[in-house]
Amino acid sequence: MTQREGEQAPSPTHDNTSAPPPAPGSPMLESMGGPAGFVYSTVPVVVFVIALALLSTKAAAIAAVATGAVLTVARLLRGERLLAASGSLTGVLVAAGIVAITGSAKDFFLLGIWVAFAGFLATLGSVLLRRPLTGVAWNLLHGGAHAWHADRQVLRAHDIATLAAASVLGARFVVKQWLYVQDATGWLAFAKIAMGTPLTVVAALVVAWAFRATSKRLVDSRPAPSIAQQEVELPPRQDASR
Repeated sequence: MTQREGEQAPSPTHDNTSAPPPAPGSPMLESMGGPAGFVYSTVPVVVFVIALALLSTKAAAIAAVATGAVLTVARLLRGERLLAASGSLTGVLVAAGIVAITGSAKDFFLLGIWVAFAGFLATLGSVLLRRPLTGVAWNLLHGGAHAWHADRQVLRAHDIATLAAASVLGARFVVKQWLYVQDATGWLAFAKIAMGTPLTVVAALVVAWAFRATSKRLVDSRPAPSIAQQEVELPPRQDASR
């Protein structure tokens, strides 16, 4: 059927706006391999403490590394990404290397203590500089084109989220450093497990809240372009009579 003269063909609707990427529900958990990643990271610690009661310090460190390697292979076979699967093994290798050099069992936890301290300084410092790290991470995940720190509500949400992460890291450092000075290796292992998954999940929930609130305010609330605006962007139609 040919179109009658004088009638205009309906203009197709083109949406030049791309859909915003979904806000991650729990970036901290995802970066560490999800909830199962915490379980995998605690198993080598438990093996180290048990082996320490039966074997020498170096043998216990080797047992922990072997356990971490087996778990990493198992996670890779399950289809997990290499970065997430090998993260805990890297930490165990470094910790075992420190023990091999110093010969002290408590030094197995030394890396985690100072990583927590460095993380505390970074998160707290970013809040003091008015660029909380969770806001920086959210902006990078959304193309880096949002003036998120200019919005008071968004900035306040990321201040809260980043301070939550700083509180967890600071608490870990204080408790573990005190136990380290007291030569309480067994309690160091307990503190690593007890202050690992539970506190990280709490901080991750706060960060997820800040991410969702930011996406809702800066991305989801953007007005959609009208049909008239979309038609202006269309190229001119060619006259069929020419």
